[in-house]
Amino acid sequence: MNSESQTRLSPLPGRVTSVDFFRGFTMFLLAGEASHLFGKLQKIDNGFFQFLGTQLEHHEWNGLHFWDLIQPFFMFIVGVAIPFAVANRIKKGDSLSEINRHALKRSFLLLFFGWALYFIEADHLVFRLQNVLAQLSVTYLVAFLIRNKSFAFQLLFTLILLLLIDLAYRFFPVAGFNQPWAPYQNLGAWFNNTIEGVDKASIWATLNFVSTTAHTVWGVLCGRLLMSEKSAKEKMTLMIVAGVSALVIGYALDLFHITPIIKKIATASFVFASGGWTILALCLCYWLIDVKKLFPRLAWFFIVVGMNSIFIYIFFHIGSGDLIEKMIGPFVKLFFSWQGELAVSLLTSLGVWAGFWYVCYWLYQKKIFIKI
Repeated sequence: MNSESQTRLSPLPGRVTSVDFFRGFTMFLLAGEASHLFGKLQKIDNGFFQFLGTQLEHHEWNGLHFWDLIQPFFMFIVGVAIPFAVANRIKKGDSLSEINRHALKRSFLLLFFGWALYFIEADHLVFRLQNVLAQLSVTYLVAFLIRNKSFAFQLLFTLILLLLIDLAYRFFPVAGFNQPWAPYQNLGAWFNNTIEGVDKASIWATLNFVSTTAHTVWGVLCGRLLMSEKSAKEKMTLMIVAGVSALVIGYALDLFHITPIIKKIATASFVFASGGWTILALCLCYWLIDVKKLFPRLAWFFIVVGMNSIFIYIFFHIGSGDLIEKMIGPFVKLFFSWQGELAVSLLTSLGVWAGFWYVCYWLYQKKIFIKI
């Protein structure tokens, strides 16, 4: 790879290219969702696109689609970045108290922005905390606080969390909410109803932050591994063993009817299965991008999206897509209306998706990196 490509792929010091790629790829897919493209794929009279559209939406309840991995990807990669971010701050001369204050501030801002997105959507005060930013406000802080503990401590900590939340669902005693794996009849539903003050709140459980803390902590462990002096082969071997082990545990719990894989209440089996796929995905990215040095231009295409991940996530969800659609929609209709209504709708969504990418590219070109 020439020096120009190296510079393009590593715009900021102290970063691992595959980590930035992984984050950017995740954010790019979230941009696609915000463009409303994925929901339209199932309308195409083609088996492949209908299958793709199905995989790009959440599973209705018990099962796992590809889209169910996106939030774990996001929460995991935040954890991966923690050791790198702390090391960079230490290198810049920040004291431990300054680093701790920054982490507390970041946790608060994640909670605030996650909460605020529901205000914007509902147009009134609501108490909902199910989106990834609100969940991250907790999982990030926990992972940060135990980041320097031993591997055994962090792994055991996450296993205990998963066991406790599993038992809490199984033995929750309140009538009407004592069916652990039934929609709207479980501990998560009761907790949602209680904090939101309604009779039937969202099917997505706010309590998911308890079990999905594992994703962020496992990310920290992988981040520490990537920063270590181990060889690339050793790093990949450990990630493969960890990923496959988590997959076996997760799918076995579901297959033997112990704990079903349910993303909407983040069951232990879901956390293991999605965590396994996530670790293996990072391993693949590391092998392709950092070890084999393949696809530098393709990697850069996604990296520019991930450089402002939190800001871009918020940008996607405050109506920016509607604004871009209003700008390009008339031109799409003008030139492609002869192709039919569905084609116009699909092309408009693709245009919105491209518009999102261009905003990320513009920020990247201007070296504007908005951090919280």
